[in-house]
Order: sequence, then structure tokens, then C-alpha cells
Amino acid sequence: MSVTTPQTQARTESRHTTGFLSTRPVWLVGVLATLAGAVVTEAFALVARASGVPMEAASPGAEEAAEIPVGGFAGGVVFWSVAGIVLAVVLARWAKRPARTFTVTTVVLTALSLAGPAVAPHTATSTQIVLAVSHVVAAAMIIPLVARRLSLVRR
Repeated sequence: MSVTTPQTQARTESRHTTGFLSTRPVWLVGVLATLAGAVVTEAFALVARASGVPMEAASPGAEEAAEIPVGGFAGGVVFWSVAGIVLAVVLARWAKRPARTFTVTTVVLTALSLAGPAVAPHTATSTQIVLAVSHVVAAAMIIPLVARRLSLVRR
């Protein structure tokens, strides 16, 4: 039976909870989080597709909806996450509270991104819902991982 002080226990718990990602550069954590988010989001889209949701959407101004290809959701996550990774690296370097600033900024941007599916013309309501939920799924995977890494940035 061992006796530990609260400080020793806190250090041990901290070491276990920070883990692998805490020792990696912010950009690498962003890339890994993006890959995880892309895989989970694409899996969600594949389940929706298999459930009969039509995967056709139109951009504003388009005359008709176009098919969203398999891999399209993952591609979108990767494309838009590049900006998030750049934001995270910049905040890690110059922000006073990088984790908080990153979280607030990316949650607001995610909320704003929900307007796209909501106004997509020539798009079935079920597809609009899948598109909107996919934004939230990607954000729920990526934002916490990157914010956790940013919370370990010391000045």
C-alpha cells in the first residue's frame, strides 16, 4: 500500500491525461485531429448515404444539385481544417490564452458554417440536416483535441 500526497497524485494524473499529443507540435496535433475528424465525418456520411439520404446538394446560384461524391465529406473537413491549423499555430505563438481564443473562434465559425446547408438550394431537407450535423461532428472531433494541446502552451 502506498501513500501519495495530493501533489504527487495531481502530477501523476496530469502526466496521464496530457499523454502523447502534449509532446507534439501544435501543427501535428492539428493534422492528426483533422484526419480523425475526416474519418469520423466520412463514416457518418456513409451511414447517412446507406440509410437512403440523397447525397446531392447545390451551391447558392446553382441551377440544380450535384452529387456529393464518396470522400467528399472527408475532403471538405481536410480543406477547411487547414485554416484551423494555421489559426492554432498562430495563436500558440502570439495569443495570451491560445486554447480559449481557438475554442471561441472555431465554435463561432462552426456555428456560422451551419448557414451553408440551411440555405443550400435544390437540396433535400434530409441532406441539409446531414450536412449541418457533419459540420458539428467534425468540429466535435477536432476542436477539443487542438484546444487541449493549446492549453499546454507555456509562455
